[in-house]
This record gives sequence, structure tokens and C-alpha cells, in this order.
Amino acid sequence: MSDVMQQLGAMTPLDGRYRADLAPLASYFSEAALFRYRVQVEIEYLIFLSRAQRIDFVPTLDASQQAALRALYRQFSDDDAMAIAAWDRKVNHDVKAVEYWLREQLDRLDLGQWKEAVHFALTSEDVNNLAYGLLVREARDQVILPALARILERLREVADAEAASDMLARTHGQAATPTTFGKEINVFFMRLRRANEAILEVRLTGKLNGATGTFAAQVAALPDVDWLTFSRAFVRSLDLDPVLLTTQIEPHDSLATLCDALKRANTILIDLCQDLWRYISDGYLSQAPRAGEVGSSTMPHKVNPIDFENGEGNLGLAVALLEHFSRKLPISRLQRDLSDSTVLRNVGVAFGYTLLGYQRTLRGLGKIAVRHERMHADLVAHPEVLAEAVQTILRREGVAEPYEMLKTLTRGRELSLEVLHQFVDELSVSEAVKAELRALTPAGYTGLAARLARVRDDRRLEAW
Repeated sequence: MSDVMQQLGAMTPLDGRYRADLAPLASYFSEAALFRYRVQVEIEYLIFLSRAQRIDFVPTLDASQQAALRALYRQFSDDDAMAIAAWDRKVNHDVKAVEYWLREQLDRLDLGQWKEAVHFALTSEDVNNLAYGLLVREARDQVILPALARILERLREVADAEAASDMLARTHGQAATPTTFGKEINVFFMRLRRANEAILEVRLTGKLNGATGTFAAQVAALPDVDWLTFSRAFVRSLDLDPVLLTTQIEPHDSLATLCDALKRANTILIDLCQDLWRYISDGYLSQAPRAGEVGSSTMPHKVNPIDFENGEGNLGLAVALLEHFSRKLPISRLQRDLSDSTVLRNVGVAFGYTLLGYQRTLRGLGKIAVRHERMHADLVAHPEVLAEAVQTILRREGVAEPYEMLKTLTRGRELSLEVLHQFVDELSVSEAVKAELRALTPAGYTGLAARLARVRDDRRLEAW
């Protein structure tokens, strides 16, 4: 079957329409990748056993033997995956299939005397939880975080470039105190950067303690070994944080925490996509058309904001899955049930929709340009936003009930600067204050927005 037909026949768009976009994730979340990570865990465990004191039945592996073993997962091939899959079809157990395949490889490498140490005293979950911990961490670090970093960089560039671009704000969809486009983009930059830090800070955990978390088989076979220390050290050797007290399964609490952190970043980006969609709709932003692209099947003039719409839709799918994972995965009946196993196989789906959402959002950000004249004209057309400034200055001057005065003047009616200035002329305040009030303009009423647009550290705000 051709690659094109394979994509056309795929049941999900991640493996079909968007397969090329998501190719970087296949190295972490495909079935072949899961086999490879299981092989890695089994081999590193075997090497660790060979180094441990008081585990005399496992001979020491020299440097060349260790290198040969590690090459099995470092050079893992499609043929290797196919061979393990064949074992899986034969025994109907994917972890045992890895063990049997690995025993064959030991014979091939003339390391047959180590075969009985493969998967020694382990339950399948000892291998699986560590494999998932490795693949999720590496997918996060190698694919997801770099994609998020590119969005952050683009947001920073826009915030800097448009720091002083005055713009009418809208609260409740109505004209409100002016802002700048750069400041509004920097709000998203700062929110997303905090979310990015939360994703990065999650330390994924792992366990190695047997069928019900009691080290029973280990202690029965080798009672003189300090298995708590061994387990802790082995999990740490994989750069995962050890959890010693569990049932048969690692409780997935750290994975749930990561899902929640990703969900927060994705939700922020949905908010960004919706706001940018609205700015395009209002004519504040233009989009660079792509050569040959069609916006509408019947309206030739259209350049639709499809990247932000696509980003919003895929990020929404990711959020829904991530939320399910964070609620479901920490729950397992008594000492073990398998409901988490089938759910875990879909973690890559959530990462796929996440990455697709990031890619489309970034593509959209790369196509927009601010229409400064349109933005400024809309702001100038709403002088009523100065009512806040006028009533606040009048409060400073001790004028009675200035809010109510401005409410009567402005609410539910169109206002011009001329009418506002007539109102000012009739006030019982000094000429200096009247001059101050007449000098107010919508475009000049942006406060610290231009400075806020360039803030990159919350601590700098505190120092102001």
C-alpha cells in the first residue's frame, strides 16, 4: 500500500491527514516505540543486576557486553519491532514478547548465561511504567516543549513590535479603556511562559517493586539484598523519581500532574486563538495569503483564519483527553485493574493533538500583520472610553458624584469629543484642570500599556 493510500485509509486524522505534521511523535508513541522503550528498561535492569552486590547469580557484564546490549535499543529497527510483534501474536502478551525476543538476542550475542536474569522478579507493570515514564518525558522535552518555545518566541516578537500600537479594548464585548496590541499579546506570553515552566518542572516518577508492590519475589529469591535501595537507585538511573510505596501499578500521579500542566498551556492557547480570530474579524489584523490556497469554495475574496480555527479545535481535543487522563489514570481498583492500560495507549493521541494545535497556532501567528490605521480609527471613534479618566480626575479634585455625572452624559448614547469638551467647560473646576481634561485623547489613554508590553519577568512589575 502506498503512503498516500495508507493515510487515506487511516481511521484517525492523526495517522492520516496530519501524519506528516506529527512524524516527530512517532518515535515516542508508536507501538514500535513502546517496544523499544520496554527493551531499554529490560536491558538497563539486566545491567543494573549485574553490577549489584549480593546478586551473585548474575555475572558481571564487561563494557563491551554492556555496549552490545544497549545497541539493541539504541539501534532498534523495524525488523526488531516486527519480531517482537510476532512473539506478541504467539503469546498474546506484549511485555512477555519483549522478554522472549530479548532472550533470543542474548543467545545471538553469545550472552546466553544471562537469560534467566532477564525480567527477574518483575511484574509487567514494573517494565511498563518505566517505559511510559521515559517516552513521555522525552516526547515532552524533545518535541512538545520546543514547539511551545517557538510560539513563545513569536509572541515575544509581536509584543515588542506592537508595544505602543494603541487599540480599543473590549470588556463584555463593549468599548472599554484603551490598551495596546503589544500589551495584550504580552499577557498571553507571560501566561504561557508560566504554563511552560509548570510543564518543565514536572518530575515523572517510576516504580520497581513487584506484583503487588511488596518486593515479595525479590525477597523470596534474594533476602539479603537491600531491595528498597536497589529499586530507588535503578529508577533514578533512568532519571525518573522513585516511588517505593505502590500497589502493582505506579499511581500515575506525576503523569496526571503533567497532563494538568499541558491542559493549562493548551487552554491559554485556545484563548489566544479565539482573541486573534476576533481581531481578524474586526479588521485589526490582516493575514498574508498563501499562494494557491482557497479561502472559500464560492467566495474568491476570502482569507479565512483557518490556522487559529484549526489550532483551537485540536487544542480542545487535547484538553478533553488530558483532562480524562488526569482524572482516570490515578484510579485503579484494589491492587490492580487493567483499565489504565488501554487509556495509557492514547497518551500519544493527546500529545498529537497538542502538537498539531501548537503548529497551527504558530502558523497563524506567522501570517498576521497589524492594521494600525484601522485599529486607531476604531479607537478614535469611541471617545466615551475617556469617561473613566474624566470621572477619576474629578474625584481627585473633590467634585461630588463625578461617576454619576459621566454616567448620565455617556451611557447608552454616542459621544463626540466636542460634547465631552462642552461638558468640561461647564465644570466648576480650575482652568488648569479643564485643560488637563481637554488634553485627554483615546489614543493617549493607554496608561503603562507600552511598558507592560515589554515586561518579561513578574518580579520587574513588583519593582516598579
